[in-house]
Amino acid sequence: MSERRGKATARPRHRRRSTALTVGIPLALTAAVTTTYGTGLGVFGEGARQTASAATAATTATTAAAPAWAADTADGFASVNSLGQNGTYGGRDGRTVTVKTLADLEKYATAEEPYVIVVAAAITMDPVGKEIKVRSDKTIVGQGTSGQIVGGGFFLGTGVHNVIIRNLTIRDSYQGVWNDKDHDFDAVQMDGAHHVWIDHNDLRHMADGLIDVRKDSTNVTVSWNRLSDNNKTFGIGWTENVVTDITIHHNWFRETEQRNPSTDNAAHAHLYNNWLQDDPGTTIKSSYGNYSRGKTKMVLENSYFQGMNNPVTKDSTAAIVQRGNTFSGTSGRNESGGTAFDPGSFYGYTLDRTADVPALLTAGTGPRTTIGTAVGTVTTAGTKAAAATLTVAKDGSGQFTTVQAAVDAVPANNPSRVVISVKPGTYRETVKVPANKPHVTIQGAGASRKDTVIVFNNAAGTAKPGGGTYGTSGSATVAVEADDFQARNLTINNDFDEARNQGLSGHQAVALRTAADQVLLDGIIVDGDQDTLLLDTAAKDRLGRVYATNSYVSGNVDFVFGRATAVLDQSVITLKKRWDGTSAGYITAPSTPADRKGILINRSVVNGDVSAGSFFLGRNWHAGGDATLRPQTTVRNSTLGAAIKSTPWSDMGGFSWKNDRFAEYRNTGPGSGPASGDRPQLTDAQATGQEVADWLGTWNPTA
Repeated sequence: MSERRGKATARPRHRRRSTALTVGIPLALTAAVTTTYGTGLGVFGEGARQTASAATAATTATTAAAPAWAADTADGFASVNSLGQNGTYGGRDGRTVTVKTLADLEKYATAEEPYVIVVAAAITMDPVGKEIKVRSDKTIVGQGTSGQIVGGGFFLGTGVHNVIIRNLTIRDSYQGVWNDKDHDFDAVQMDGAHHVWIDHNDLRHMADGLIDVRKDSTNVTVSWNRLSDNNKTFGIGWTENVVTDITIHHNWFRETEQRNPSTDNAAHAHLYNNWLQDDPGTTIKSSYGNYSRGKTKMVLENSYFQGMNNPVTKDSTAAIVQRGNTFSGTSGRNESGGTAFDPGSFYGYTLDRTADVPALLTAGTGPRTTIGTAVGTVTTAGTKAAAATLTVAKDGSGQFTTVQAAVDAVPANNPSRVVISVKPGTYRETVKVPANKPHVTIQGAGASRKDTVIVFNNAAGTAKPGGGTYGTSGSATVAVEADDFQARNLTINNDFDEARNQGLSGHQAVALRTAADQVLLDGIIVDGDQDTLLLDTAAKDRLGRVYATNSYVSGNVDFVFGRATAVLDQSVITLKKRWDGTSAGYITAPSTPADRKGILINRSVVNGDVSAGSFFLGRNWHAGGDATLRPQTTVRNSTLGAAIKSTPWSDMGGFSWKNDRFAEYRNTGPGSGPASGDRPQLTDAQATGQEVADWLGTWNPTA
């Protein structure tokens, strides 16, 4: 077992869902092994189609089916759960409307209800400089490259949250005065807003800022935008408080004079893979590039500075940590100093090579005819694009012969689902899905989950090439670090042979490790011995939800473990003997933070060819000796075989399980038993707060 470091943030608030889970569940678990899945299952864009008539008058907003990209969610600090908001997803829970007039745009943007607002024309602001006061829970997105806001922009006031502004051109409120002090006409201005994602826009030629993040606005991500032809480009601050958390990545600043950005009193400013370009011979001259002011802590990584004056500056009270940046033809101040923070403790991300940044951003920034740049995206008109399916076959009949090669081919930061369809066969390899490749499905293409097998035999004590050992988490056959991952209709196995490796120190051998949120495991087998299934999170303060259904998990010691919020629902848990033929073990070893849910086993079967009374349901893992943890396992409405002890919980590491959270509810079978001091049972009232919906919150796993 392993422990990862992180930073505590505000507790996310989970709301009870009234809708039913829509994953298909077979009536008989024993028949589930023959379940098959179509290769298009779960592909972004399925059924997403505009339904409005082409004859609808241009002055009237039309209603459409929600296009697939409406389900896209932010990365960076906008993805972090805080202030009662679980990430940034805009208006995805509301209706989709298409607008072509200022009146309609303002009507829906200022409404109380959530909306996905598709801007399908160039809308001129009246009067010039008008900023529409956007309300919470909105996605405002341009249709292809036709969505434009001319002569004004958007304002997000105090408390406004969960807003996405995407794929728009916002331009031309400029009033003829370069250093304009009289016209505060911004493209996007925030005063006290939170959880905002500004993505793939073209922002230019405004009277004041292109983006102003002011007055304690926080949890903001600005990504893949073009910012050009402007003076005061991108300001952050206007506050004495130090609360703003902001991520700025893959943006192209071109012919902008100042505030590129200027960052004042930001608690955490993470800038990476941006391109700041000042071409010679042009009329606009840069005065400075990235500026850290006040008490700002800035991390600046793998960005490309071309021709900029004073490319990186800081004042005496601020911090800048630089890593991997390139400076070409720059002059003046280039500074760093102080201590900052580890962005990876807040969210997962992967850096592109600095040398690739100019080409990458030339091709990828600004409005797209499709949302994002990955294969299989859908058009912003909502019509369905080609299925994003990559095929793996050992015999060479697919696009790739290994699963990892297919994962490597998924574009970084892909905005929509990519299905990796794996033909039947045994694939002896390790597979890692990195954090910057969300929405990936690995799916067996055979008639049975047994037909497609991914297997390897690393253990914690196995020597790594170049020195050292893999450790528990590094031993995983399949490692998932990307959100919204799915595995379907296949087997993931770690076949490390303990009997033949008794001299090796460290027999923990993980088959599947997840360190991400919204992971769906549907119709799979996860097979191993010790530490089979590691359900982790990206960082201590990050939520990591896993929903496993219609699946089999096998092992003997702590073989379902970690700090994730995880549900095993209508599945089979198979107990295995140890390498020497003895029967003894533990099913779960949760390492749950005190403010999170741990492991829930629901409507499942626990069985195996082991001795009666030889297995515990679980023990409390206080990883690293952390006394603040409150490990949790609940086993409810399940059938327990005779192998389960009559006192089914155990202490671990000097911590008493009775001080943590372990309970049962209405289990049956020879391994079940009545309530006692050594066998806590939930009351009916308590059980209503320990259901699947309480674990998953607002996430509804769907096929």
